[in-house]
Amino acid sequence: MNYSIILGIAKTHLISRLKQSAIAALGVTFGIGTFITLVSFMTGLNGLLDGLILNRTPHVHLYNEIKISEKQPIDFIAQPEKELSVIRSIRPKFNQLRIHNALPILEYLNKDKRVKGAIPQITVQVFYKAGSVNLNGILNGIKPLEEDRLFSLGDYIIKGEAQLLKNTPSGIIIGAGIADKLKLDMGDRVYLTAPNGGLFQLKIVGLYQSGLAEIDDIQSFVNVKMAQRIVGQSDNYITDINIKLYDLEESVPMAKQLSQQFNISARDIKAANAQFETGTSIRNIITYAVSVTLLIVAGFGIYNILNMLIYEKMNDIAILKATGFSGKDVQQIFISQAMIIGVLGGILGLGVGFFLSVLISHTPFETDALPTIKTFPVNFNPAYYVIGILFALVATFLAGYLPSRRARDLDPVEIIRGQ
Repeated sequence: MNYSIILGIAKTHLISRLKQSAIAALGVTFGIGTFITLVSFMTGLNGLLDGLILNRTPHVHLYNEIKISEKQPIDFIAQPEKELSVIRSIRPKFNQLRIHNALPILEYLNKDKRVKGAIPQITVQVFYKAGSVNLNGILNGIKPLEEDRLFSLGDYIIKGEAQLLKNTPSGIIIGAGIADKLKLDMGDRVYLTAPNGGLFQLKIVGLYQSGLAEIDDIQSFVNVKMAQRIVGQSDNYITDINIKLYDLEESVPMAKQLSQQFNISARDIKAANAQFETGTSIRNIITYAVSVTLLIVAGFGIYNILNMLIYEKMNDIAILKATGFSGKDVQQIFISQAMIIGVLGGILGLGVGFFLSVLISHTPFETDALPTIKTFPVNFNPAYYVIGILFALVATFLAGYLPSRRARDLDPVEIIRGQ
């Protein structure tokens, strides 16, 4: 089999029907280009939506949960069925919010090879004061630089930075919703009322905006030591431990292990965001379903064009077989035509997809809910380009193989007799 002759004949056939060949190649081009553009944009958008929640959510969260006492008053009666028992009030047992032995637990977790980082947090319910106005809120005591490294705090700070909070003992990064309601800005002073009645004056060193109004209207951040001072507790007072893992899949078994090991409540990220993950999965399924459909439609277009080409080339097939070409040689000619269309169309499709993706990524996208996002999010994952070109080659091969089988089995005598 002389491949150079086969390729030469295949190119001659394509050039002789240049308009049809160009339409087939353009079908591949726009199919691949649309696939790459759509999947890059949709996965980029999904990544943005996921990041709003998941970037700020620890993989494992350790805390003391307020729950009903396991032993109720009736459990202390030996034979309750023989006595009249009246239970007036079943209340949660008294639990301290602080985590017992938090510092040794933190030290243990940071030595675990599965853990990227474990950091303390102190959650305090406070009132933000402005004259006679009191706003209910939540104050989080954190280690600013570690919070930024593990949970991307800096991505949500629209004014100031995490370093300023570290360098300012009495500083606060305040939620944008609170700042708007109290008409506060960088450098202003805000007064907080602590649970024990203490009044504290803090300097605003940053504004925080997550894009979720219910969070931005109540949440602010201070240093761990300032939070301990506000609640009037010692340096070992910690209410929460947030853990970031190298592998997200380790979160579920690790949460169970830590809960049993330290007798503490542990919530993994999948339990905390179960509904959100369901929505993400559905969006991804829709994205890939639409994208693959586009590629399949392009493949059928190539099949139809090559099928018609075989009908038009009946005389050529008869001449080729009469001059010594085998059925397999004829089949290779038509498969070569399909692969040439696939390669040219696929390469052009990659270029079109990349160009449109770049164009979208530079399109302004400004919203008050996401002030740190300036353009539409696009995911330039090389895997999508590899998938696109592979699908183009596979689709064009199948689109050429099926009609080529018919060309292979045609009898030249029957063709000439029919003429």
